[in-house]
Amino acid sequence: MFRSLKKIKKNGGMTYVELIVVLSIFATMSSIVVFNYGDFQARVDIKNLANDIALKVVEAQKSAVFGIIPPVAQQALITSVETWKPAYGMYFNLTSDRQSFIYFTDADSNNLYQDSNCTGECIEKISINKGNSISALDIFYEGDTNPHSFNDISVTFTRPNLGAEIRSTAVFSGTVSYVQATILSPKGNTAAVKIYASGRVQIN
Repeated sequence: MFRSLKKIKKNGGMTYVELIVVLSIFATMSSIVVFNYGDFQARVDIKNLANDIALKVVEAQKSAVFGIIPPVAQQALITSVETWKPAYGMYFNLTSDRQSFIYFTDADSNNLYQDSNCTGECIEKISINKGNSISALDIFYEGDTNPHSFNDISVTFTRPNLGAEIRSTAVFSGTVSYVQATILSPKGNTAAVKIYASGRVQIN
């Protein structure tokens, strides 16, 4: 009996080599998990950003349709309060800033945001963080599946219409079906927000 217990005690535990092997396996598995988590988090972040942009577009649409009164600073720009129809929109400009976009009220009713910074009609400038950016603004015309790139796009909603007015400082060569804003993460992950002339918003 004594010899049996002594034998068990002698054979218990791990050798130094076994410990090194186990730790190596654990370190390898941990590095794989951490790498995959970083890529997964980047995909989640880019999708969340696409959702945030889409929600802001919907907010502009609702503010216009529900007749929300703009802030005092923007009210001062309205030339005729009696005839002005509540209008709100989103503005994207790749030339001036790929890491922000502007939420504005269309005080002069021209369906365009014409300031590069957050002045005048600008209600809020929304910054894009974590190194993500807007990489492309593409217009798709009715009956044409080819994208047409632009540097700036204004999307405006005016009461009582649910539809969007899609404009640019450049001239369009056809009837716009929708605009697509492509967003890019530092890891190369992409997502797209499509805003249709009908007012529908879609995330891909």
